[in-house]
Amino acid sequence: MQIVSAGVSDVGRVRSNNEDSFRILEPMNLYILSDGMGGEAHGEVASSLAVETIAAYCSEPNKQDPDATLVGLSTDNVSGHTKRLRDAVEQANLKIYQSAQKNPEQRGMGATATAAWLDGTKLSIAHVGDSRAYLLRTGSLQQLTNDHSLVAEQVRRGILTPQQAEESEMQSVLLRALGANAEVAVDVEEVELMARDVLLLCSDGLTRMVTEPEIAGTLQAAPDPATAAQKLVDLANERGGMDNVTVIVARLQEESKGWLSWLRRDTAQKV
Repeated sequence: MQIVSAGVSDVGRVRSNNEDSFRILEPMNLYILSDGMGGEAHGEVASSLAVETIAAYCSEPNKQDPDATLVGLSTDNVSGHTKRLRDAVEQANLKIYQSAQKNPEQRGMGATATAAWLDGTKLSIAHVGDSRAYLLRTGSLQQLTNDHSLVAEQVRRGILTPQQAEESEMQSVLLRALGANAEVAVDVEEVELMARDVLLLCSDGLTRMVTEPEIAGTLQAAPDPATAAQKLVDLANERGGMDNVTVIVARLQEESKGWLSWLRRDTAQKV
């Protein structure tokens, strides 16, 4: 199995600065996206701190932080990658909270976090906030994360319809985010992936501007992840670009069975 990935981040058509951050660690098949909040309270600082903390924590699995306070649901039945990713997001929350406590100008800053880590064909996801992870399989787009927002919770409880939620002025109100408190509950999920699956991580700057059928169609029409990511960002901006928009696309494909692959195997056997 081969994995091809790419990411694009854009300030949009309305905002003056980009509070989104993302990282792709290709050797580890680790993908991290964060949407900062706080405006003058340095939302871009929060998102950058979230992404860098998660990346560093997962890159050094034997390093333990004595100040870490790990909370949330039990992960006894999930893989080591999933546990590590959950711990990394919790550590990012603590770093943002501590930074805001030490720096008065950062009070009120926060961030979402959606991280995906692929181990073989098993995908681990850790998530806080309303940035999303999607899986495109055989033309069907499935949302892998639940939004931790007020309107999403009202939809789940039947208070609002999905259509009413899309028109609500309360879409930006989050019930859970990194940095608001010293502890945060992190949602985790595991998914078994297949060849030709496409993984999408995105900030709400995409999902508020572009419908899910349009997202699915764009991913299908553009097999190259870099092209797909750019087209999705462009589409969000064409619709108004009301927020920063960040997209990560990763496509799983079977290893080439062509003559070059055969030549490499034959050479290796002779050696």
